[in-house]
Amino acid sequence: MIDVTGALEILRDISFTIQSGECVAITGASGSGKSTLLGLLAGLDVPSTGQVKHAGVDLFARDEDARAVWRAQSLGFVFQSFQLLPHLTALENVLLPLELTGAADAHARATTLLTRVGLAERLRHYPKTLSGGEQQRVALARAFVTQPKLLFADEPTGSLDAITGERVIDLMFELHREAGATLLLVTHDESIARRCGRRLHLQAAQLL
Repeated sequence: MIDVTGALEILRDISFTIQSGECVAITGASGSGKSTLLGLLAGLDVPSTGQVKHAGVDLFARDEDARAVWRAQSLGFVFQSFQLLPHLTALENVLLPLELTGAADAHARATTLLTRVGLAERLRHYPKTLSGGEQQRVALARAFVTQPKLLFADEPTGSLDAITGERVIDLMFELHREAGATLLLVTHDESIARRCGRRLHLQAAQLL
């Protein structure tokens, strides 16, 4: 949608509140702004107008460095394309966010969570030697290992076959319940959206 000034309008007049511990699906057609909304909520994209508040604090009152610190401390992110660093092993990929925050027990926590997602025998393997499902389980372990208050997932099964995707989703919801974190999940899959407690549907740049 193009407004009269020629600026590209991706999202418009959107307002909602998410409670701590909720599981919310963000749905909508391709190009409806789902991933953009998630990027704004994570402070990765900056809105032209409006506010995004976490625990009452406007995210964009902070500069980018402060937002990066906040993400490292409070946010876990699972991407459709895994976003693993190819030159690091599965264990090293999961260790990285812990090392960035200076966690003293990083190695034990990373090993424990990779074991929890069924990858105890794959700790020293590089992403290129792992299947898609294994790579996404590494990504889940990396997202949960810092015990974040918020978990964002952007089409986490989009690169997986149906059976593997279902197993990954089962694991993600299981970890979410155990952690008690708030989960925002972008998905086009109705069966996944129905498993969330609430749905936000985007259409023509607005929430319906």
